[in-house]
Amino acid sequence: MGKTAVLFSGQGSQYSEMGLDLYAKDPLFKETLDQINEQIAGFDLLDVLADRAGQLALTKYQQPAIVALSLGLYAMVHRDLPELEIGGMVGLSLGEYAALIAARALPQEQGIQALEKRAQLMQLDADESDSKMAALLKPDVAQIEAICQSMQAKGKIVAVSNYNSPKQVVIGGQSQAVSEALTEIQAQKAAKRVVELPVSGAFHTPLFANASAKMAPVLAKLNVADPVVPVISNTTGQPFSRQNIAQTLVDQIVSPTHFADCLSYLIENEGVDTTLELGPGATLTQFAKQVDRKLVRYQVENYETYQAFLDEIRGN
Repeated sequence: MGKTAVLFSGQGSQYSEMGLDLYAKDPLFKETLDQINEQIAGFDLLDVLADRAGQLALTKYQQPAIVALSLGLYAMVHRDLPELEIGGMVGLSLGEYAALIAARALPQEQGIQALEKRAQLMQLDADESDSKMAALLKPDVAQIEAICQSMQAKGKIVAVSNYNSPKQVVIGGQSQAVSEALTEIQAQKAAKRVVELPVSGAFHTPLFANASAKMAPVLAKLNVADPVVPVISNTTGQPFSRQNIAQTLVDQIVSPTHFADCLSYLIENEGVDTTLELGPGATLTQFAKQVDRKLVRYQVENYETYQAFLDEIRGN
């Protein structure tokens, strides 16, 4: 096994009771989540993970819950596999907070509290607009960008919001504008398939400008440091540094994500040949396969998948 890229999940794959089996069975995971729960001001993390009142349908709860799960899993990996050679980290959107905390570029308490504020502000922006997102499979990216730019010239808000892999991009914006763009994309056969996504807002578009602006003073106060391993920014496709963390996280809210470029950077510059996704679902693992089929890929989200991962790494 060579160098590993640790991938931290974004929104979209959360589910009821995620992480609760780990909380019951692993003392370090429990300790990590209990710490994070104390650092969260506005809700009880365990109640949200249980999801009995449907909290995980809301952005303001989803974001801290997903990052908590990812950080709990990372603590376990760090404990059980200290010899694991980490070539770098990539988080998708909110997952960048998990990556930066794991890489010791953000103090955990400050990072969690900033993320909680981000989630609250993004919930407010999501509630303010009628918006949606759609995944485009096997896209002609240049053609899709041209369609969006043509509509933007008419004052409509629609844009590519996620460059996930060579086989998938996502567009987002005002619901009517996205619908019109999808009609044109299908007419021009600019994508093999269109899938509307069950999300609460068109993330990484100008519709979240208010949240982005209000996060600037919050992020400017953080005690940031250079990451101990490379953490590649979704926004720039380059490593985060102490000098650019705050502004890049501000820009990230309204800028498209470039997961494929981030992973390609680690493959080409850090010699990564393995990925380990920590968090709910296997979305980033699927994207990684589409970026480079030669990658060895692991995904961990619960006690069962964690034990299977350990067994395979240790050759059991």
